[in-house]
Amino acid sequence: MPLEVEQFRTGGDRNFGYLCADTLSREAFIVDPSYNPDGIVLRAREAGYRLKYVFSTHGHEDHTCGNLDIKRLTGLEPLLFGSICPSAMIPVEDGARFPLGNGEILILHTPGHTLDSICILYGDALFTGDTLFVGKVGGTATEDEARIQYDSLHRKLLTLPSATRVWPGHDYGVCPSSDIGSEYASNPFLVQKDFSAFLALKQNWPAYKKAHGIA
Repeated sequence: MPLEVEQFRTGGDRNFGYLCADTLSREAFIVDPSYNPDGIVLRAREAGYRLKYVFSTHGHEDHTCGNLDIKRLTGLEPLLFGSICPSAMIPVEDGARFPLGNGEILILHTPGHTLDSICILYGDALFTGDTLFVGKVGGTATEDEARIQYDSLHRKLLTLPSATRVWPGHDYGVCPSSDIGSEYASNPFLVQKDFSAFLALKQNWPAYKKAHGIA
């Protein structure tokens, strides 16, 4: 499907926000407007897009701080995992599909960084929030959370086509976006042979970063 993704540096801790549109129907949605709802909405209006949805990839403040303003600007209720879209009466849950243009937005529940983390797939564009970054994964506080995250990554994201574009929630990598194939091949966390190795890397990440010159 013909789609366009615009990435916005919204502030905070190198946060990214997104505007994604079906270029034929001009229908669009916003992901994580956070610190720059005004700028993203202005761009949507300049492009002549009709906004249908606003999604938050999880409930952390740096991803939801713009939600009151985005609702005021658009009249749309920001959607988080567990909420219900008022216009479509569709719950935001794993496998939910939201119509947009000639396609559908697919919700993938990917807990780990938080229990309410979701990734949002439209066409070949995957908005990963703090589940997957370029060259990294989201932080976890306990072994149980790391296990849940490991399962989310391997069962939900790494099963997607390798050309699927990864649009992360923060600019933490060597480039602002990537794809599933590249991350599977080179992301230090995704090349680990099993969960034990994945957990060990998480526990020793500061030393690994220093040894490999990672910011």
